[in-house]
Amino acid sequence: MSTFDPRNDLPDEFDGSVRMFPLPDLVMFPHVMQPLHVFEPRYRQMVEAALDDDRLLAMALLKPGWEPRYEGRPPVFPDACLGRIATHYRLEDGRYHLLLHGICRARISRELPPDQAFREVVVKPAWDLYPTAGATRRGDLQRQILDRFRQILPDAAEIRQQLDQLLGGTLPLGALCDVIGYSLDFDRCFKQQLLAEPNVDHRARTLLEQLENYAGTAPKTRGEDTFPPDFSLN
Repeated sequence: MSTFDPRNDLPDEFDGSVRMFPLPDLVMFPHVMQPLHVFEPRYRQMVEAALDDDRLLAMALLKPGWEPRYEGRPPVFPDACLGRIATHYRLEDGRYHLLLHGICRARISRELPPDQAFREVVVKPAWDLYPTAGATRRGDLQRQILDRFRQILPDAAEIRQQLDQLLGGTLPLGALCDVIGYSLDFDRCFKQQLLAEPNVDHRARTLLEQLENYAGTAPKTRGEDTFPPDFSLN
């Protein structure tokens, strides 16, 4: 395995059972760090259980129409992101600030019985697929995506330098697509579409088409105004 292989970030004994953190407005991606502010009692318990165990959470997007059933178990999209709590800070009133590191895509196969206040699911990790047929075109795809992305970045030289250091040929194409998909203010439905695509070549072409549509409109990046980005609320 390469040193970049995210399989190294999962515990050897991981059996697919994981706590699920469903949110209505956040699509989490592998390879990124997501700040989270956890204040609901059931999700505080979820964090405590994770910290006492493998520190893993499955971030899932609630399907439209979740509002009347939010306190219960409204449906989520089956494609989620498996993440690991990298750092945490517990406030005096019991709330948590977290940084969650995205590890990999995960397909939810079933939800476990409601034995806890929070939700638990069984997932199957979905690793990036690099079809042999696309190998010769992949380098060109990566260059086109980087070129389009740089065109819509803010003009600040410091931001461009940081992103060039981060993205400049060091990330595999799949990870590059995930970082860019996370960084830009795309519609959550489009982000969910990217998350649901394990085939890297398909994901890259989908992202490139979206970047070309956005060329000249300068969508705001998450880091344009503040860094680190704002906490996502549960």
